[in-house]
Amino acid sequence: MYMNKQLLLTLVACTSLSLQSRAEEARLLRFPTTNGQEVVFTFGGDLYKAPLQGGEAVLLTSHTGYELFARFSPDGKSIAFTGEYDGNREVYSMPIEGGEPKRLTYTSTNARDDVGDRMGPNNVTMTWTPDGKHIIYRNRISSSFTGKLWSVPVDGGMPEQLPLPEGGFCSYSPDGKKLAYNRVFREFRTWKYYRGGMADDIWIYDSQSKTVKNITNNVAQDIVPMWIGDDIYFISDRDMTMNLFVYHTSNGQTEKVTNYTDYDIKFPNSDGKIIVYEHAGFLYKFDPKSKQSTQIHITLNGENNIARPEQKKVADYISAAGLSSDGKRIAITARGEVFNVPAGKGVTYNITRTPGANERNADWSPDNKYIAYISDRTGETEIWIEKAEGGEPVQLTKGNDTYIRSIQWSPDSKSILYTDRKNRVVMVDVASKSKKEILRNPEQEFHDVAISPDSKWLAYSRPASNQMQVVYLYNLADKKEYPVTEKWYNSSSPEFSNDGKYLIFSSDRDFNPIYGSLEWNHVYTRTGGIYIAMLSRATPSPFLPDNEYVNKDDKKDNSDESNTLVVDTDDILERIVKVPLNAGNYYNFYSDGKTLWYSEGGNIHAYNLKEQQDETVAEGASMSVAAGGKKALFFKNRNFYVADFPTSKAKLEKRVDMADMVATIDYPKEWAQIFDEAWRAFRDGFYLENMHGVNWKNIKAKYEVLLPYVTTRLDLNYVIGEMISELACGHAYVNPGEYKKPERIPMGLLGAELSRDAKSGFYKINKLIKGAPYSKSLRSPLTEQGLNVKEGDYITAIDGIPTSSVENIYKLLIGKADVMTELQINSKNTLDGSRKIVIKPISDEYPLYHYNWVQNNLKKVEKATNGKVGYIYIPDMGPEGLNEFARYFYPQLDKEGLIIDDRSNGGGNISPMIIERLLRNPYRMTMSRTSTNVSTIPDATQYGPKVLLIDKYSASDGDLFPWSFKANKIGTVIGTRTWGGIVGISGSLPYMDGTDIRVPFFTNYDAKSGQWIVENHGVDPDILIDNDPIKEQAGEDQQLEKAIEVIMEQLKDRKPLPKVPAPRTFKDLGL
Repeated sequence: MYMNKQLLLTLVACTSLSLQSRAEEARLLRFPTTNGQEVVFTFGGDLYKAPLQGGEAVLLTSHTGYELFARFSPDGKSIAFTGEYDGNREVYSMPIEGGEPKRLTYTSTNARDDVGDRMGPNNVTMTWTPDGKHIIYRNRISSSFTGKLWSVPVDGGMPEQLPLPEGGFCSYSPDGKKLAYNRVFREFRTWKYYRGGMADDIWIYDSQSKTVKNITNNVAQDIVPMWIGDDIYFISDRDMTMNLFVYHTSNGQTEKVTNYTDYDIKFPNSDGKIIVYEHAGFLYKFDPKSKQSTQIHITLNGENNIARPEQKKVADYISAAGLSSDGKRIAITARGEVFNVPAGKGVTYNITRTPGANERNADWSPDNKYIAYISDRTGETEIWIEKAEGGEPVQLTKGNDTYIRSIQWSPDSKSILYTDRKNRVVMVDVASKSKKEILRNPEQEFHDVAISPDSKWLAYSRPASNQMQVVYLYNLADKKEYPVTEKWYNSSSPEFSNDGKYLIFSSDRDFNPIYGSLEWNHVYTRTGGIYIAMLSRATPSPFLPDNEYVNKDDKKDNSDESNTLVVDTDDILERIVKVPLNAGNYYNFYSDGKTLWYSEGGNIHAYNLKEQQDETVAEGASMSVAAGGKKALFFKNRNFYVADFPTSKAKLEKRVDMADMVATIDYPKEWAQIFDEAWRAFRDGFYLENMHGVNWKNIKAKYEVLLPYVTTRLDLNYVIGEMISELACGHAYVNPGEYKKPERIPMGLLGAELSRDAKSGFYKINKLIKGAPYSKSLRSPLTEQGLNVKEGDYITAIDGIPTSSVENIYKLLIGKADVMTELQINSKNTLDGSRKIVIKPISDEYPLYHYNWVQNNLKKVEKATNGKVGYIYIPDMGPEGLNEFARYFYPQLDKEGLIIDDRSNGGGNISPMIIERLLRNPYRMTMSRTSTNVSTIPDATQYGPKVLLIDKYSASDGDLFPWSFKANKIGTVIGTRTWGGIVGISGSLPYMDGTDIRVPFFTNYDAKSGQWIVENHGVDPDILIDNDPIKEQAGEDQQLEKAIEVIMEQLKDRKPLPKVPAPRTFKDLGL
C-alpha cells in the first residue's frame, strides 16, 4: 500500500502530540505507599499502582466509594486499604496484582465518616505488623475526636484493641516490640500552624516494659512516625511548613531532612527503607541514606467520568423564586442558574446558562418587563437583568467589592435595592445603571429593608446604642431617618401595607415568664407580637369598635387616597397598636390594608383587621405575594403552587411543574467557581480584615494552580481546605457539596463485648454493656427484662445461621440495626440446647459506654470522698450538655464540693449559663418551722470548693468554659491544655452544589486586660496532669484522682453555712 512519506511523518507527529496530551503528568495524587518497587496511591477516589521510578499508572480499584490509605504488606505482595465497597467504610485487602477486595472489618456505622469531614474517615488503615499477619487500623465508635488502634488478622476474624486508650498514625520497630505512634488524628482538620493542646508528639509504646514515652515533646505538630532501622522519621510544622524530620533512637537527637517552604509534605509512608509522600499534589520518594528527595513522575491515561459535563434536573437545588405580577411565570434560581418557569403550561427557559457562575435571588420586576438576579460571572457579585421576552443580559452594577446579600425591586420598577456584607443599603437606577449608597450601619448588616408602595420611603431596623433593635423610616428624597419604635424593645421585620396606610412590624413586648422546675428562675421564650403603626395622623386605628349609634363620619379615613404616602413622623410612636394575638414568633408580613397575612410556627395565617378574626391560610408552607397583590406563590413540601390572592384559605392543588428545569453541570467550571466564592467568603467575612496578617491574594494563587487537576468533588474539598487552613483559625470548615457515594448500611450492634471460642467457633458474651435500664437508647438490647441473657453465655446462631460459620459474628448483623432479629443463646458452646430470643439490635454503642464511664466516675468520687463531693460530666456545650449539667447539678446541691469534668467537651454555646450557676454565692438563708432543711438565696447554690478537669479535647465553648472558670476564680483547673479554638461561626453562604463553608467571624477577648485569649493555644491547667496511657487503659484516671486529692484538701478550709439562729424574743424584735 502506498503512503506519502510526508503524510506518514505528519500522522506520527499528531499521534505523538495526542499521546503527550493524554499522558500529561498527573497531580493531586494522594495517600501514597510503597514496597520499594512500586507506589500505590489514591487518585480521584480510586487506587492506582505505578513504578516507584515513575511512569504510567495502572488502575487497581474502580468503585463509587473512596479508596484510600493503602498500605503494603511487609512482603510487598498485598495491600490493605480503607474502602466503601459494602456501603460502610471498612478495612479491605487485595493482592497487588489486583483481584477481589476482601473485607476484614465489620464495625458500627459512624455518622462522622467522610473524607470531606474534618473528623476524617473512619477505620483508617495504619500499618501491618512486621510478621505480616495483622493489619492495624484506627476506629472511632463515636462522632468525637478520639479513636483507638485495633488489630485484625489478615485472613479475617475478630479484631482486638491494642492496649492503648487512643491512637493515630503508627509504625512498628523492625523487631515488632515497639510501636511509634500519635495519640491524636487531626490531619483532616483545616487548620495549619496549629499549636493548641491537641498538637501531637511522637510516642513510643514498649510492649515488653508496658511503658509509653514522648520522644519529640514539641509545641508544633509532630506526626506520622515511620520506623526505619534505628531511626524514626516523621513530619513536623515546627518551622511553619510540614517537612520531614528524623529522630535518632541511638542518641535522642532530632534532625530536619527536607526544607520545603511552599507546600506541606502530606501523608508520608515507608516500607522501612524508602519514604514516599505528597507535596504540592505530586508524589516524591525520599532516600534516608542519601537524604535526597526525588519526584516520581506519573502519568494517567484512564478516562475521568466523574468530571464530565452532564445534563441534570435541578428542582432539588432551588434557592429562590419570584412570581410575575400576572401570576403566569416564576423566576426560579436553582443550582446557580435562573429559570423562567410557567406557572401552568408552557416552555421552561434557562435564561442564564452559566455553569461557571453562581446566579442567585432572581425576581420579576413589578411591571413584568425584566428578571433581575445576582451573578458572580465577573468574579464579583453584581446585579444583572434580562428582558422577559429574552435577549442579552445587562450588567447593572460594576466594580463591586463585596458579597451582595439580597436584592429587591422598587414598586415602580425603576430601581433595584441591594444589601451587602459591608453593611450597606444601595439603590441602583435601572435606566442609568448608576448606584447610590443610601445607608451604612457599622454594627451589623441590614436584613429586613422594605420599600414603600410609592417607592419613596424605606423601612428597616438597626440596633440602638443599647443594642435593642429599633425600626426606622427613611425618606429617599430628603435623606432623613425617622425612628418608629423606641429602644425599650426589640422591633424588626417592618413591611408597608400595600395601600400605604400602615407599617407592620414585630416587636418583643409581651413579657410572660416561664418558671423553672429545678430552681427558682425564669426565662422568656415567646415575647413577640405584631404591631401596626398608622403612617398618617388621619388614618384611624383599624381596631376601632363599630356601633350603630356612632357617627360613621367620625371614623372616616381622611388619609390621602393618592399613590403618594402620607407619613407624619413627629408623633408616630403614639400611633402604634398591637394586633390582638397571643405572644409568638411572627414573621413574613403582608397586608392590603384590610387583611394581614403572617407566618407563625411554619403556618400561614390571615388576620381580618376589621373583624379581628384569624384564619389559617396554609399549613407547613411559606408564601410570597406578587406585585399588584393579585397572585401569590406558595412553597410546601418542596413544591410551588400559584394561587389567586387575596385569600383566607389557599387551595394548593396543582403544583408547578419543574421537571423541565435542566442545567448543564460543567463540573470543572462549577468547582472553580466554588473555590473562588469560598475565597471571597473569607475575604469578606473573616473576623479580622487583616486575615491574621496573611496575604490572602497570594494564598489564592498558591492553591488555584491545583484546580485544573481536581477530578472529584472531594479533591475540591481538599484544595479549599488547604487554602482556608492557611489562616490558622480553628473553626474554618468546608464540607463537600454533592457527590456520588455508596449508601450506608447500618450495622446491628448487641451492646456487648464478644470473643470467638477457639474450639467451637461460637461467640462468647464477655461483657454486657448494661447502661441505663430506664432508657432504651442507653441499654443493651440483650438486657431487656425477660431475656435472661448473662455474661458467659454463647450466641450460637443469628436468624438460624450458626455463628460458628463466620469468622466475624458481625457479618451476620449487617443491616440489622433496629430490625427484628432472632438469636440463639446457650450457656454452653454448642448449638444443642440453645434457646431462641428476639431482639432489635442497636446502631450505636457509644452512648452505653459513655453512660457507664460517667456512672463509674460518680461512684469513684462518691467512694473516695465518703459522699462529700459531687461529680458532673459535661459532654458538650449544647442542649445535651446543658441537660447533663442539670441532671447531675441539682441532685448534688447537698454536696460540700464539686468536681466538674470538661474533658472531651465538643463545644457549643451554653457555658455562660453554667458559669453563672457556679458563681452563685449565698447571701441569705431561708428556714421554716415545719422543716429542718434550710435553703439558700440565690436558689440552687452549690456552696463549697470546685475543681474542673480539662484535656486536649476540651474544645470551642469547651475552651471558653475553663477560661471563664479560671478568670472568675471559681476553683482549681486540672488536666492538660485545651484544644484552643474559639473564633465562632454561623451558617454557610448558599453555594451551587450545597457546599457548606463556615467562616470564623467573631471571637472573644479578655474584659480586664483587653487582650486576645485562647485561640491556637488553649487554656492551661493550674495543675498539669497527663494520664499515663498504660494506666488509663487499665482503668486508672490520674486526672480524676488528682481532682479528688485537691478538693479533699480544700474541704478542710470550707466553712459551713450558719445554722438557724436561736429563737427570737420580743427583745430581738426591738420591743
